[in-house]
Amino acid sequence: MKTVIPDTTPDTRNETAQTKNGFLVLVSRLVFDEKLPVRFMYKTVPEHLNDTGWRLFTGYESEEFLADEALNLLPVPLEKIQQLDPSLTELLQYNAGTVWERTPDSPQWERVYDFKIPVPQSDVTITNDVDQFADIKKGE
Repeated sequence: MKTVIPDTTPDTRNETAQTKNGFLVLVSRLVFDEKLPVRFMYKTVPEHLNDTGWRLFTGYESEEFLADEALNLLPVPLEKIQQLDPSLTELLQYNAGTVWERTPDSPQWERVYDFKIPVPQSDVTITNDVDQFADIKKGE
């Protein structure tokens, strides 16, 4: 087992092509409606076969805007977003857990290590109690 050394830059040799099974990214509607550039992006574990896991934002999205993902995050083919911004091409090869940002006055992307990627929440009840399971199954 490889020993992890704290406070060092991670080894980037194994950080690409492990979760590369889809062809769609979710992109903030502001990229298209307001013609704003992508300035923040992260990769989650893909949610389905067509999903790459990438979520791309302008940095100007409010909490209310982000709360309505179905309306405000558009599924876009990977090729289209790479044509729109070629600087994304290399970054889109990275694995789940990767976060990148760039400031408005810089074309350079910087790796982010202190952002907690949101995890989808499911309302699930788990029980080992046979009677309680029977009640859940009946819909009570």
